[in-house]
Amino acid sequence: MLNITEYTAELAKDPFGILTGKRYEFFLDLDIEEDDELYSENGVAIRAIFKVDGNQAGIIRYDLIERSTGNPLDLDLEPEEEEALATFCKEHLPEEE
Repeated sequence: MLNITEYTAELAKDPFGILTGKRYEFFLDLDIEEDDELYSENGVAIRAIFKVDGNQAGIIRYDLIERSTGNPLDLDLEPEEEEALATFCKEHLPEEE
């Protein structure tokens, strides 16, 4: 399960107005146990793009990154972790500006 310690979320601007719906960029810091395959000494974070378009909402893309270096990790979340990530993002959308 994902143990999110901190997060930020903001509306991603669409300067050209060509994308449908709204997109939000999330940065989430994770607390990973040493015996987990996602573990990194440098810490692990997720950068996720979440789309809301009418009644549909979901993760468009996510990347796992080393927190201290910003380097991408060549790993994927398990399906239940992806679902937990989508639920977290949906429940923590920033308020409209």
